[in-house]
Amino acid sequence: MALDQSFVGRTYPPTAPYEVGREKIREFAEAVGDANPAYLDAEAAGALGHSDVIAPPTFVFAITFKAAREVIADPQLGLDYNRVVHGDQKFAYSRPVRAGDRLTVTSTIEAIKSMAGSDILDVRGEVHDEAGEHVVTAWTKLVARAAEEA
Repeated sequence: MALDQSFVGRTYPPTAPYEVGREKIREFAEAVGDANPAYLDAEAAGALGHSDVIAPPTFVFAITFKAAREVIADPQLGLDYNRVVHGDQKFAYSRPVRAGDRLTVTSTIEAIKSMAGSDILDVRGEVHDEAGEHVVTAWTKLVARAAEEA
């Protein structure tokens, strides 16, 4: 069943604030194998002009994808998450994510397309700090594979 096109443009409420911690940044940097000192050491980050350690660019995926779950779980949209694969991801930063940031995400459905029987859902996540300043925009493309014929 095709996704409801009337959902294009729908925006979901902002998430509760997520507090970015040094340890979470370190764990993420280690998990992706990035030993950039700015991710691990406050002094190294300070030497680059940052107030604390900064996060690797893909760190916010965990936050924005968690916010996108509200979109995915919306029963009226009709997305069968059992058939979903992650199609693409991109980010546009205003500034790096820093330890101590309290971030919220507002998700919007940007596009719904059907191709070869599969539905393609584009979700934009706008990430802001507690002062309301834009930090990063993340775009997530999800592909709901067509049901296999019996």
